[in-house]
Amino acid sequence: MSQLSRLISILTLLRSKRLLTATELSEKFDVSVRTIYRDIRKIEDAGVPVMTIEGRGYSLMEGYAVSPVQFTEKQANALITAQLLVHQTNDSSFTTDFNEALTKIKSVFRTSVQEKSELLASKIYVFDTNYENISSDALSEIQLAIINFNYVELNYRKAEDPNITFRKVEPYALFSTNNKWILIAWCYLRDDFRAFRLDRIQSFKILNEHFTDRKFNLQAYFQSCPYDSNQQVTKNS
Repeated sequence: MSQLSRLISILTLLRSKRLLTATELSEKFDVSVRTIYRDIRKIEDAGVPVMTIEGRGYSLMEGYAVSPVQFTEKQANALITAQLLVHQTNDSSFTTDFNEALTKIKSVFRTSVQEKSELLASKIYVFDTNYENISSDALSEIQLAIINFNYVELNYRKAEDPNITFRKVEPYALFSTNNKWILIAWCYLRDDFRAFRLDRIQSFKILNEHFTDRKFNLQAYFQSCPYDSNQQVTKNS
């Protein structure tokens, strides 16, 4: 049994209003008590209010209930496929957040749907024919800055340029091409909109200050400033 299946099974048992000890769970799933401790922490980290009753075991907080959302097999398969595609983004923050969200979603799968979705996951592979050894760790934070209108400070290195420049920007939009995430932002250094590849951001900081929305339109931007996937947007950063 995979760890995810075990976590969901433990949650299902807890939802049955039973009081469960770590020893009982370790014997049921044929794992160590220490593994059960780690499993319970993961369930708690996912936002499930597990109560530890000293000397008696674990139970769910009174009144807690998982939303009775039901997924069809096709919908579950779509989520599994999306997970594989998400992994092609090469952004660790986004991949981590998506996996954690999917774990919560899977907790409401029927057992049969869960088993079949895991079977499908073992039978799908996504090849990247345009592989480039790039990675980033900013996507999730940048997304928050966009929807909350927070300024972002970043240190940025352009392609084939050893120099790093400091930028203060207003983040407005994101798009992906060839597995690369591109941020469109108003740059105070250039006093104009500029494109920034996330994997070229050396470091960044989301500020608490909020900017006034310039009513940026992504489609209009593309029409006026087409993107060259091999280089940058026509306007260099």
